[in-house]
Amino acid sequence: MNRDFKIFSGRNTMELSKEIAAKVGVPLGNVGFFEFSDGEFQTSFEESIRGQDVFIIQSTVPPTDNLFEVLQMVDAAKRASAHEIVAVMPYFGYARQDRKDKPRVSITSKLVANLLTAAGVTRIMTMDLHADQIQGFFEVPVDHLYGSSIFMPYLKTLDLTNMVIAAPDTGGTKRANAYAKHLDVDLAICYKQREKANQVSSMTVIGDVKGKDVVLIDDMCDTAGTLTKAAEMMMEHGAKSVRALCTHAVLSGKAYERIEKSVLTELVVTSTIPLQKECAKIKVLSVADLFAKVIKSVNNNQSISANFIV
Repeated sequence: MNRDFKIFSGRNTMELSKEIAAKVGVPLGNVGFFEFSDGEFQTSFEESIRGQDVFIIQSTVPPTDNLFEVLQMVDAAKRASAHEIVAVMPYFGYARQDRKDKPRVSITSKLVANLLTAAGVTRIMTMDLHADQIQGFFEVPVDHLYGSSIFMPYLKTLDLTNMVIAAPDTGGTKRANAYAKHLDVDLAICYKQREKANQVSSMTVIGDVKGKDVVLIDDMCDTAGTLTKAAEMMMEHGAKSVRALCTHAVLSGKAYERIEKSVLTELVVTSTIPLQKECAKIKVLSVADLFAKVIKSVNNNQSISANFIV
């Protein structure tokens, strides 16, 4: 390795962190967490990190406490004289708030970028940001990995000869189109109208899905309302089957119930966020190997471009 380094984990992503550390070939570092009775908490590194590169792994969902835990660990690492501090955030919370979509609202993803930078982060590593432009909110390098590196090999194992890639909404068209081009298959789009956030009022399908095996592509599945309605619409338009690939399994509210009752053949997600419970229709693909490879490359000052598919 180019420089001595250590990997540490927040409490929310402990299992993934252990898996990444094992694949990198180093033990997971020891972090202490102390909670006060009023809910305040404190983090501390229980071993020396002076002059070392420190990788702090934590997905920020639910966002607030987990984000603040990352900020505390970054600040502690800076004050402990770490050489480089890399925040490895497989899921970057608040990424949906990347612009002013109505008057007098916060651009919270920019605020989070400012907080991380002020705390002392020297590099960010994440996967499938809700909006690519969030990379520009940072004044430090951002390694933005893509779920396609995980999903493409899986899709090829399914051997779907009449596959159609679909976007569950117009916002995901660019992402779905990249998959369709790489696989040389047709693209379909669900056009939806919302009454308010997390609530879809109407939806229609653009494109031919009759007799096709439809694969819906999205960066995250939150309440699963859009996804399950899109799948239902595809079946109503004559699709043979519908499955979905979503990088981040946020799965809040009635998501599990909706997925279990849906027409989806399966929902394939990655391990960026730990599942709250088991579901027969949900399949989890690990991101540990990908993040381990990138951590090694970054530590050795090597290119990471070989890890991108689309």
